[in-house]
Amino acid sequence: MSDETPTDGRRTADRDFEVDLDDVLDDEDGDEGLFDDLLSGEPIFENKEVLRPSYTPHELPHRKDQINNMATILVAALRGETPSNILIYGKTGTGKTASAKFVSQELEKTSQKYDVPCEVEYINCEVTDTQYRVLAQLANTFIEQNRAFVDARVEELEALRDEAESDPAALETGGSDDVFAEPDEPDDSADPDGEFEELRKRFDSVADIEERIETLHEEKAEMEQVPMTGWPTDRVYATFFDAVDYVERVAVIMLDEIDKLVEKSGDDTLYNLSRMNSELDNSRVSIIGISNDLKFTDFLDPRVKSSLGEEEIVFPPYDANQLRDILQHRSEVAFKANALSEDVLPLCAAFAAQEHGDARRALDLLRTAGELAERDQSESVSEEHVRRAQDKIELDRVVEVVRTLPTQSKLVLYAILLLEDNGVHNVNTGEVYNIYKTLCDELDADVLTQRRVTDLISELDMLGIVNAVVVSKGRYGRTKEISLSVPVEETEAVLEADSRLSDIENVTPFVQARFDN
Repeated sequence: MSDETPTDGRRTADRDFEVDLDDVLDDEDGDEGLFDDLLSGEPIFENKEVLRPSYTPHELPHRKDQINNMATILVAALRGETPSNILIYGKTGTGKTASAKFVSQELEKTSQKYDVPCEVEYINCEVTDTQYRVLAQLANTFIEQNRAFVDARVEELEALRDEAESDPAALETGGSDDVFAEPDEPDDSADPDGEFEELRKRFDSVADIEERIETLHEEKAEMEQVPMTGWPTDRVYATFFDAVDYVERVAVIMLDEIDKLVEKSGDDTLYNLSRMNSELDNSRVSIIGISNDLKFTDFLDPRVKSSLGEEEIVFPPYDANQLRDILQHRSEVAFKANALSEDVLPLCAAFAAQEHGDARRALDLLRTAGELAERDQSESVSEEHVRRAQDKIELDRVVEVVRTLPTQSKLVLYAILLLEDNGVHNVNTGEVYNIYKTLCDELDADVLTQRRVTDLISELDMLGIVNAVVVSKGRYGRTKEISLSVPVEETEAVLEADSRLSDIENVTPFVQARFDN
């Protein structure tokens, strides 16, 4: 604290500079804040959320056949029957998840219209990737629904009890319909399960009603939520089974990225889900699996494969014209009028069509171009913004891929970077391996064999980080020439951000003399 005390008696913190309060007030009155200048420009977006992958549109261009196919299969649920299990295949950005969610929303909407107990539960298996987590999430969802069901029933029974206490003849004569029926609606419309359709005739006394209320309270108390860890898997499955079968319903379980679940946890979850209908008394379960991998069923147990893949729907990639239609449809809602120049949508569609017709990539490209235009305070999105957005997205992808590489793969990539930094291009596996061993010695890390390092280089090639080509050197044999496919500076910055690699001191690559053709 300062030795000097302000004359007004207030205590102040030590400062190495003096502040004039009048200057501060003048600045606040005269200068704009940090965000004022950014907000001064006219916004380009009307609704940016329309361009995000999480948005489910009201119309999906060029997916009518697939949507109708799904609807034809799932309509059985509206008849109280068990729909066939569906497997949906297609590459990233072909509209699989959006189409499945659209059909699911329509299914639930129609089920409410006709008072049919049908619901769809969505799980992303890239996030919820173990049998325990999948079953726990499903169990907890149905437990919450069952609790709400019990609360509604208790409320109806308490209303009937109050009526019977004031008018003992209500249980004998059937009483008034006001307790259970909507105005101007018949009794059965308010009771889709039929359990309370003739309550007054089924209960002989107020004591019977109170006994039923007590039973429902006890059942609700037994509905224990599943913790995210700690229970044996068979207990979690039993809890899920009891929860889904508590009331009559058709449950459609949508497993997005289903191949990730199989890869991480095997096919036990799918086996249990696909076989449980034979044991259920009140409910029926159907599965919709969504996968980017057309061959993931090759690793399934034959019994799981036969029951899970009862119906298969393939989503082909979009072409450039179809992508342009999708972008046109979304942009009309996402952007303000005249916010896009004429060449923006065709260019976005062309870029995305080069990558196996990825609509998600096209939408990300259009959204990023709009954000760049807003930052520039431009009145409209131009071709230049699209090209800058393409570079930005590609760089972001590279950064994320490199950041999540295992340590050994990072060391191999770092060895290639060091060679590139020292002017050595089109390096071979032996040169990379020599530098890699030096880096491992620096970090006191395990040194892999040269064969394993060759495999890691092939993995980096598949990820698009390096380009590895096998070339012939004549009588010297064949070798793999490796070159970087990503920006050197940005990649090096990501690698050096790793706490382990940041300990590496200056390493000078030693390269043997070459006898190139």
